[in-house]
Amino acid sequence: MLPLLLVPLAPAQAREAATVQEILDGREFYIDSREARVKQRATAPQEISTRKSRGQIRFDTGAAGRVNRFSQLRLGSGCFLLKKGQILVSGPQSGCTRSSRMSVRGTNYLLEVRDDGEAELSVLEGAVEIEPLRDGEPIPADEPGAAPPTRVVAGQRVTLSPAGVVLTLLRLSSGDYSSILGGPLFRGFSVSLPGMGSLESHLRRAMPGVPLPGGSSLTPSLPIFGLPSFF
Repeated sequence: MLPLLLVPLAPAQAREAATVQEILDGREFYIDSREARVKQRATAPQEISTRKSRGQIRFDTGAAGRVNRFSQLRLGSGCFLLKKGQILVSGPQSGCTRSSRMSVRGTNYLLEVRDDGEAELSVLEGAVEIEPLRDGEPIPADEPGAAPPTRVVAGQRVTLSPAGVVLTLLRLSSGDYSSILGGPLFRGFSVSLPGMGSLESHLRRAMPGVPLPGGSSLTPSLPIFGLPSFF
């Protein structure tokens, strides 16, 4: 008799999970509306929200997310859904709004959803591909309203309408970088970001003079032999 061959089934797309790493500015950091604590784990479809507090989570992908005050996001499968507020993502973690998906392979980006439904994506390092969604699903290419993905690279900021239409695509200035790096998603945190080294390397090449979190600067100095170095 022939042996029975067991063929493994393809695993379903795993549900996202994240662990709380740090909470700042009080204790108003919540999982499903209940006060969260450091090292607590959240899994899809649980919701993470803040009021006057900020915090950092670590996704199972290895990426970190810093959640700003008055923000709300839900863990999913393949991406988190940012409903409102701001999140800084460092590492290989895709994010979604109600009308767009931001696909990455390891990067540093800032995603914001405003009260009017508009979204803003700032790519600090790496690249993000934006794909329009309808009811949470990609729009087939042959359907009306379908649009090709938009690639946003380091140093660019894109604004999206509530329907996911690209409204503006602009360059980030050194002032924009300084404002972000000195803002609430960098200031005061003690747990490091997994992609911080890549971000620093990009800033050395593209934005010399921009101060790093913690007060150090990328401004080149001239040592004795006249060759530029960075501190």
